[in-house]
Amino acid sequence: MDTKTLLLEIGTEEIPAHAMPGILNQLKDLADKNLKESRIDFGEIKTLGTPRRLALLISDVATTQADVQEEKRGASAKIAFDADGKPTKAAIGFAKKNNVRPEDLITRDGYIYAVIREQGKPSAEIFKTLLPKIICDLSFPNNMRWGDLDFKFIRPLRWIVALFGEEIIPFKVANVKSGRISRGHRFLSAGDFEIATAADYVEACAENFVIVDQNQRREMIAAQIREVAANKNGVAEITDDLLEEVLYLVEYPTALAGAFEEKYLQLPAEAVITPMRDHQRYFPVKNSDGALKNLFITIRNGGKDYLEIVQHGNERVLKARLEDAQFFFNEDRKKSLAAHRDKLKTVVFQEGLGSVYEKTERLVKLVEKISAMLGVDATNSIRAAELSKADLVTGMVTEFTELQGVMGREYAKLDGEAPEVCAAIDEHYMPRFAGDAQPKTVAGKILSLADKIDNIVATFSRGLVPTGSQDPFALRRQALGIVNLLAGARWTLSISEVVELAMDLLSITDEVGREKIQQEVADFMRLRVKNVLSNSTRYDVIDAVIDDVDDIFAVTLKAAAVEQFLSTPDSTKKTIQSFVRVSNLAKKADTTELNADLFTLDAEKILYGAFAAIKVAADELVGKKDFLGALDVLKKLSTPIDSFFDSVMVMDEDLTVRQNRLALLKSIDDLLAQIADFGKIVL
Repeated sequence: MDTKTLLLEIGTEEIPAHAMPGILNQLKDLADKNLKESRIDFGEIKTLGTPRRLALLISDVATTQADVQEEKRGASAKIAFDADGKPTKAAIGFAKKNNVRPEDLITRDGYIYAVIREQGKPSAEIFKTLLPKIICDLSFPNNMRWGDLDFKFIRPLRWIVALFGEEIIPFKVANVKSGRISRGHRFLSAGDFEIATAADYVEACAENFVIVDQNQRREMIAAQIREVAANKNGVAEITDDLLEEVLYLVEYPTALAGAFEEKYLQLPAEAVITPMRDHQRYFPVKNSDGALKNLFITIRNGGKDYLEIVQHGNERVLKARLEDAQFFFNEDRKKSLAAHRDKLKTVVFQEGLGSVYEKTERLVKLVEKISAMLGVDATNSIRAAELSKADLVTGMVTEFTELQGVMGREYAKLDGEAPEVCAAIDEHYMPRFAGDAQPKTVAGKILSLADKIDNIVATFSRGLVPTGSQDPFALRRQALGIVNLLAGARWTLSISEVVELAMDLLSITDEVGREKIQQEVADFMRLRVKNVLSNSTRYDVIDAVIDDVDDIFAVTLKAAAVEQFLSTPDSTKKTIQSFVRVSNLAKKADTTELNADLFTLDAEKILYGAFAAIKVAADELVGKKDFLGALDVLKKLSTPIDSFFDSVMVMDEDLTVRQNRLALLKSIDDLLAQIADFGKIVL
């Protein structure tokens, strides 16, 4: 089978860096889907990209679409042919409809079939419509239109290259015609350049100062940063998110170092790093001991010519930012962090929910409650809660919002606050993003729980429960933080009790409204627990333990215990089946009140005795959260349960006897339900 390489390059104005990874993934998926649907065989799909281009490079693409053969069934043979074996009008019409001759119809199993054979078309012909379709099917969160065109794209199209081997695939999108002419680096290249064949694409781009393969470009950037840092006797701090952003800001990277005055090192490290990294996209440089150096590394979109001029320009920009930081820091330090707190009264927390100062007052009460529930000292948590939001009104955080919590920590240190208080002020915002760390100090964990629960309850009280992709207050991330924090800390905490206090502090008095919020919070947390467990736990086990998530840590332990229990030998299946039989009939019971004197048959006496003997031990193990141990005890009920069902008519005609037997089953089921709903386990 003949194959060629297929190239599609979409040239644009500069695309926002943050959008590039998603667009390239989408481009690959669209190519894979459309080629398969078009019956065109292909090899590896690569998506390549720079700020000015999106490229699709596919190897070993078949030059011809695969042939297809399909059978369609028609009428029965008795209707299709007359007594002489000649086709009737039914057969002739069926053959005509399917573009075959009547004599080519075949008979099988008493029916006629039309065999439809479609010869594959040249792939190049199909690509004339398939490639523009791929371009038009790309979707973006923000689109642009230009001129009087109805076409929308993330940025205006400037050129299109479409080659199948050396052959141009002709088409037009948004008045831009496809061809073999691409554009080189804006400043380093001679301008437009010609691509002879699709297989030459990467090399042709490199000759024109465009490193089009983002993986190669990423390696170049990282290697250059490390080399430049090493030459300055330092170690560059390369974070994945900054590297990814810089990657899609340049087409031909060159790393260079710059310096700033040592006096700025007197500022807290984050006050220097944030303007450097988050505002200017510079990589900080540290000593081998982790101390910040008065150096930075930046990536130029160009070559090594005139690096001194570029360096000087970057140094001037950073100096201005650091001067701002120095000014705001000095102004902030004219009074203590606690003295800033009063200004929080002028800052609105949420519409109709008072000020941020009032929020900190609620946090004090919440950390007191949570600390008492956990049996830990609340002194540091209370002080951290009082100071937790004070840095929001400082000049430094007003200018560099990314430093909220961080500057609170640093200012608290300078004020001589306890180390755990200082850490908690920063930690209570954790996790700030997916994959971020959890708080480490006890005070930080407690304040984090209080802050997140207050945020969730306050927002829900306004009717702003996240739906679909809409989550403007990042409540899903905060709820996930609660789940991971409680599971990681192995803390037993009643979410509903804390929510109850949060509603009291928010002056929510309507009983119906309070019940609604409790239910919404429970449902919201349940989904987050489910998300966390789904990474390591069977779906049916999750369904079996997820009904009550008030004690999140207990739910995670139950899931682990049930999963481990199910991995034990074959007797487990028999045990679960016994539990399910109990559960099915227990639903018919109205009470768990038992009268032992009404048990007259041996099987029910034995089951009742076994239950009474096991219940105390099982309850004790459940109380200790030893759910696996409780299951090992409860499985001893399996044999008496089976004997009971084999020998006893539960639905006895005597209503009193029937209710007593159902009450026994419900009592057993209630005991089992403390661990899981075994009816949801898939055997």
